[in-house]
Amino acid sequence: MMLYKQKNLKFFLKFFITTFVLFLHIQSLFSQDTLRFKLDGVASVVGDYVILDSDIDKTFSEMESQGIPTKNVTRCELLGKLMEDKLYAHHAIQDSLEVSDTEIYSYVDQSIEYFTEQLGSLDKVLEFYNKKDELSFRDELYQLNKIQKLSQLMQSKIVDDVEVTPEEVKLFYESIPVVDLPIFGTELEISQIVIEPNVGEEEKNRVINMLNSFKNDVEEKGLSFASKAILYSQDPGSRANGGKYTLHRKRPRMVKEFRDVAFSLEEGEISSPFKSEFGWHILTVEKIRGQQVDVRHILITPNIDESKLGESKKLLDTIRKRILDNEIDFKEAAFNFSFERETRNNGGKLINPITGDTRFELTKMDPKLYNQVKNLDEGEISLPLLETDRSGLKKYKIIMVSKRFEEHVANFSKDFTKIKDLALKDKQLKTVKKWLELKIDETFVNVNKSFRSCNFSNNWNKQ
Repeated sequence: MMLYKQKNLKFFLKFFITTFVLFLHIQSLFSQDTLRFKLDGVASVVGDYVILDSDIDKTFSEMESQGIPTKNVTRCELLGKLMEDKLYAHHAIQDSLEVSDTEIYSYVDQSIEYFTEQLGSLDKVLEFYNKKDELSFRDELYQLNKIQKLSQLMQSKIVDDVEVTPEEVKLFYESIPVVDLPIFGTELEISQIVIEPNVGEEEKNRVINMLNSFKNDVEEKGLSFASKAILYSQDPGSRANGGKYTLHRKRPRMVKEFRDVAFSLEEGEISSPFKSEFGWHILTVEKIRGQQVDVRHILITPNIDESKLGESKKLLDTIRKRILDNEIDFKEAAFNFSFERETRNNGGKLINPITGDTRFELTKMDPKLYNQVKNLDEGEISLPLLETDRSGLKKYKIIMVSKRFEEHVANFSKDFTKIKDLALKDKQLKTVKKWLELKIDETFVNVNKSFRSCNFSNNWNKQ
């Protein structure tokens, strides 16, 4: 009974506060000398968030600026999406999910840089978005990005522990009518052997000493790890964001060396320099949230002598010739010679980072990889290819199309991994829908009467 009273008290307090705010807003409207203009109206209230009519207009403008068609999008649909985002953000705060200010400010900087590039100048950006100055624009972008990030964190938390059993996958597959079974496009299994040039001891020590100096600056002098990453890291995927990545224990996305270090550290701890196929790193754990870990890293890629690079190509030519002469098969050669630890124990087979299996659909393949394999027949081996990764590290490799799978209707045994992924996504969607139903019911929600007739996908009107 006490719990019931407390819940009702909380509800009425929120109702009173919201009503009072709206009253003041209306009062100020009618206190003007003239009613020639209408102040921004409140479309809805979700928890601690107020959604204005202008927020819907801004969303339309943002979609149009990104080239997204808005002709068939209604204000009701956009309001429903905004309320959903606010609900996620509201409960993220309730569940003590945290967002780094540094990360949000970085997003803001990137957004303004992008807008300025598109429109030509900051003044034009401010004019386009009807902002009086840069500070107010930055503040608005900060709030929008923070809500978006909180929303993402909450959604991730909702589905973190969702898994599917083989039996659930089978039931999901059997529930799909035969005429509606998905068609999977042509897929390739791709294997490669990678030879990296040797790094001289002097260059190796230079890189390690540099990373150790960064570590000392942070630990002993109190300097910012994120700032060091922005200034010095050679990882273009994280440098602008202060070297930040979010890792999940159950969804590997980084190389093994990176994951092993990330999941071995305590919050605030900085690793010693360690090596991966991309170069040398130091890494710090910023936040541990259950299965998720927020980390920052600094990557330094050693400088490679051209003569060493030539030696790598010569070695790869020899390996390729031995395979073609049937002295050794590709799988054995990958195991014995390849520098790529992630693939050599699997005969050099590449893992699709999106699906987690060994198949790559031609139409969804990374363009760079596609250009390397498009002219190869099954079993054919490429000539040595010089590759420069995103960090600037140069290496040589040979590629072979191990197996080709032509376009076909989904088959349970042949396509189990893909069907499992579809079943998981279906279960995740159902979990999110159930969460939404529960939280909408227990959260203060007030929809303006002008939107009450909307046919929302969720029960925002609580009918």
